[in-house]
Amino acid sequence: MKRRYWLMPAAAGLFAVLAGCSTPTVVTLQNGTQYITRDAPKTKTTDGFYEFEDISGKTVKVRADEVATVKPQD
Repeated sequence: MKRRYWLMPAAAGLFAVLAGCSTPTVVTLQNGTQYITRDAPKTKTTDGFYEFEDISGKTVKVRADEVATVKPQD
């Protein structure tokens, strides 16, 4: 069997698996601002910040004491 015949189904399967791994998350700050992320944000780092990428692709870094909730999007 030629390589190109099995490469496309394998690539499609890989993309399907990776797409199932992301969990949209809502990060709500103490002031009411909400960010929707593509995936769960990194937990609090050693410097006391949460870091995540919002749905527009912008990297956001927020002090941990400003975060009210982090929960999966409904």
